[in-house]
Amino acid sequence: MIEVKNVTKAFEDIKAVDDVSVTIKEGNVFGLIGTNGAGKSTMLRMITGVYRPDEGQILIDDQPVFDNVETKKKFFFIADEPYFFANANSTDMEKYYAGIYDTFHSEEFYHYLENFGLDKKRKISTFSKGMKKQLALLLGLCAGVKYLFCDETFDGLDPVMRQTVKSLMAKKMDEEGLTPIIASHNLRELEDICDHVGLLHKGGVLLSKDLEDMKCNIQKVQCVFKNPSDKEVVLNDVEVMKEDVRGSLHTFTIRGTKELAEAKFARVETVFFETLPLSLEEIFISETEVVGYDIKKLIFD
Repeated sequence: MIEVKNVTKAFEDIKAVDDVSVTIKEGNVFGLIGTNGAGKSTMLRMITGVYRPDEGQILIDDQPVFDNVETKKKFFFIADEPYFFANANSTDMEKYYAGIYDTFHSEEFYHYLENFGLDKKRKISTFSKGMKKQLALLLGLCAGVKYLFCDETFDGLDPVMRQTVKSLMAKKMDEEGLTPIIASHNLRELEDICDHVGLLHKGGVLLSKDLEDMKCNIQKVQCVFKNPSDKEVVLNDVEVMKEDVRGSLHTFTIRGTKELAEAKFARVETVFFETLPLSLEEIFISETEVVGYDIKKLIFD
């Protein structure tokens, strides 16, 4: 488990991360969402021990990470722009990481390298951005570590390659207990893979919740009341997060279980009634609008 406790980091007069506390459980995919400049990369660099926090504490499996070699052997960090040695090829990087991680799966790495169509002898400096990102991901997935940190993992990958990488992550989670932590500016890229999402905005955590809990406790209801005055009866003791009216059709986003929503609306007569599943995007929009933010301007592009 990774524990981030009241962490703050500033660069001169710019506070990149401001009093952030987050818990990342093992065996889950944790998505760190936020716009460019929200503090995602700084947060990852502190968790991985690249930066020392100005305030607060970061623990990985109850051990501090900064200047702790043994703790750093538990994870692999893939930066937004992966670093490779000058004039190195994929074989050179495999040998380097195999020397650092006793758990590195060299045979598996070369198997994936061939399947991805990456020439092990070709200089990495001649690779495209997408190819470099693929290589970095394969190195990370084959390192045999407990935690994999990825900054803008899918940036530069085509849709097919993105799904392939997600499948490999799922395979590693199932077989080796891998815990991926993925930072991205785009929530849509992580919707089908994350178990828990933390939303960073201006250096602070705006929201941090399990997705399944969020999905189960927010409902979208559409209805046409037979008697318009019944609306007040239904909504008297219901937390309405959002309401939209088009003619006689009312669309409500309410907090609570599906069973609770159906029971509330069953108290009155309706011409039409249905509950609809919400996308992760709709859930985040509803949650953040409640606390006064318009997430559509933050992370959906």
